[in-house]
Amino acid sequence: MSKISWRRILPLALAAFFVVGSLSNIIAPGSIYTEYLKWGYPHWFHFVTGSLELTAAILLLRARSRLLGAALGCVVMCAALATVIIHGEYGHAVPPLVAATWAVVVGWMSWRKRV
Repeated sequence: MSKISWRRILPLALAAFFVVGSLSNIIAPGSIYTEYLKWGYPHWFHFVTGSLELTAAILLLRARSRLLGAALGCVVMCAALATVIIHGEYGHAVPPLVAATWAVVVGWMSWRKRV
């Protein structure tokens, strides 16, 4: 049985997280749509978020673009983290904090591999 490397699994897990997040934001059931409006974003902004998350997921799948995908994912998750913290919704802060941390780790691993 071969060893499963975290260097291979973590980027794929992060990409999967962003795919699920992007679909949730693009489809935007009523609760997500209402939250965006409550936070003061325009009615179409969930499409922007979902598109950026999907782009990050796609970039994470290829080793050549993984650093860019990790950076984009980290930026999107830091924006999400800032949004929920500003609005005092601290319980919603855990997923973007974890995803941003994973993105930093994946980015660091990709950077080290390049240097």
